[in-house]
Amino acid sequence: MTDFFHPMMEEQALKQCSSLALAHMGDSVYEIMTRGYLIRSGLVTSRNMHRKTIHLVCAGAQAAGAQAIQPMLTEAEHTIFRHGRNAKPKSVPKSATPAEYALATAVEALFGWLYLSGQYDRINELFAVLLPAAEEWAEQH
Repeated sequence: MTDFFHPMMEEQALKQCSSLALAHMGDSVYEIMTRGYLIRSGLVTSRNMHRKTIHLVCAGAQAAGAQAIQPMLTEAEHTIFRHGRNAKPKSVPKSATPAEYALATAVEALFGWLYLSGQYDRINELFAVLLPAAEEWAEQH
């Protein structure tokens, strides 16, 4: 049976994915990790979880987290991050600056690439560093 929850892709297939395709997957990975974190932290009402999720997954929070993880990226990860940052989306949400959105897309592309290559421990390691910076940003905005 095909495992759609853990879709592993070969390196050659991953190289053919656009940065925006990786970011599309990474957006979901980042959000499910955030939701898992919030549920474990004791937020039990859906209203509180939804509000906090929105604050932590927005471009500004992701951009703050991106700055926290950049120094720890490997060369391969930095390449994916840079390609994601330089991707040209069709539009930028009104709630984000173009610079914030570029960094958020970079994080999402990196998380998508790591997820599709089966590097779950590395995603957790980066998320653990990214999360405090994202939370700090969210509290200030």
